[in-house]
Amino acid sequence: MTAMDLSDERLRQRPGLRGYGASLLDRIRSGELGMIPVVAGLVVIWAVLQALNPIFLSSTNLVNLTMECVPVGIVALGIVCVLLVGQIDLSVGSISGLSAAIMGVLFVNESWPVWIAVLTAVAAGIGIGLLYSLVHNRVGIPSFVITLAGLLSFLGLQLKALGTSGSVNLPYDSALVQFAQLWFVPVWLSYVLVVAASAALFVIGFLHANKRRTAGLSARSMRYLLVRSGLMLAGLGFAVWYLNRTRGVGWMFVLFVALALILHYGLTSTKWGKSLYAVGGNVEAARRAGINVNLVYTSAFVLCTTLAAVGGILAAARLAAANQSSGGGDVNLNAIAAAVIGGTSLFGGRGTAFAAVLGILVIQSISSGLTLLSLDSSYRFFVTGVVLLLAVGVDSLARRSRASHGRG
Repeated sequence: MTAMDLSDERLRQRPGLRGYGASLLDRIRSGELGMIPVVAGLVVIWAVLQALNPIFLSSTNLVNLTMECVPVGIVALGIVCVLLVGQIDLSVGSISGLSAAIMGVLFVNESWPVWIAVLTAVAAGIGIGLLYSLVHNRVGIPSFVITLAGLLSFLGLQLKALGTSGSVNLPYDSALVQFAQLWFVPVWLSYVLVVAASAALFVIGFLHANKRRTAGLSARSMRYLLVRSGLMLAGLGFAVWYLNRTRGVGWMFVLFVALALILHYGLTSTKWGKSLYAVGGNVEAARRAGINVNLVYTSAFVLCTTLAAVGGILAAARLAAANQSSGGGDVNLNAIAAAVIGGTSLFGGRGTAFAAVLGILVIQSISSGLTLLSLDSSYRFFVTGVVLLLAVGVDSLARRSRASHGRG
């Protein structure tokens, strides 16, 4: 039984919003913290950085922050999937760099249509995920070793694809570059999308609750679902209004949020999502329950490498270039750190799609804030490392608390 199921069972005994509040306190005491620590941490980080530099929370800087979050944030969505099944992928940086190189070479050097070049690069990511799952399922090599080998191998392929020039510049007037840099949602449409996102959250919750009621299980009340969606509507509405004071909401960020919502639906309202949590919680129990564990591993690896490819393509479009440094540097570390900081457990079986969104917001906020303070990268790495250690420490303590309360 997952943490969500446990939450729903306690809601049966405590109906209404007051009952949910009591259940929330009960979960916190028993170590089921969810995304509370990362939200609190984000508020503290924003408050400190705003106090140090009043420009930090300006609409101009927040627009830049949201756009910079997207490439690595999409990669982190894939990391959430592999962490949920108790695995890891250390090669997402190399995969994103290789996909950027493939797209750039085919689009610029070979004069392929941009959409065919993009689809080919994404197909390469899918193929890598299938290869990983085949080696893991058939040979039994740990994912740590497989993806570490992939990190080195695909970095070599990236350098080979780029050739002696080592770089491919993307045309500024191409639709891909404009999508990543210049295309922003019209003001009226941004509010329509806010309403659509809030409605989607309600529909997802309603379908999940209705499915549980049909099965004779407890479910979240209609009032709770309406309040949750209303709070999201108010929060996103204010954020959109504030961002629209300057350039507004980028279409690339809309894509990121849409992917997070789709993954959230998949994890919470489908048999596939429940299988991911089951395998990550106890793989042997999942196998005995009739779950095709190998197929679940395959889906997690493929989704992770596919999203890594998409993130790499968008990163190249953001810079209008694919080069030897694409996917390098701290892309690997930031993608994994974002998922973990956002609340995804390294022990498997716990996490949400929104963990990637919140986690990358934390990391990018630190980077943006320290850049505004004219501090070099050494401070950014140090602060991000401390935040990551705190996140893992909180997860470990929460896991120990859940075990002591019989809710492991």
